[in-house]
Amino acid sequence: MPKLKSLDDLRRVREQAQSEMKTRLETGTTITVGMGTCGIAAGARETMHAILDELRERNIEAHVTTVGCIGMCVLEPLVDIEQAGKPRITYGNITKDKVSRLIEEHLINGNVVEEWVVGRLQR
Repeated sequence: MPKLKSLDDLRRVREQAQSEMKTRLETGTTITVGMGTCGIAAGARETMHAILDELRERNIEAHVTTVGCIGMCVLEPLVDIEQAGKPRITYGNITKDKVSRLIEEHLINGNVVEEWVVGRLQR
């Protein structure tokens, strides 16, 4: 990233970041993996790698990000899927072995895997 030499440079960077975020929120898919100590101990790192591999294999575009402890340690690894215009769904106990079904059902077929849901957030 080039050095910011003026307030106008900063404004341009801010506007670009806001535009990219708006586009991602309005048209894209964001997958968030809880990567606090409890999540990592429960296998969240392996889950995240499985998600990235599955998305790559199926040629699915999604923004994958991580967060710290969400507070539901007993349900780790936790995975949120948020798609434009749909509620954010939080899935619990998503091990690497469950990732293929999660991607198939939720992202490809558009069906929530109800038995793994631990939370929903309407916007």
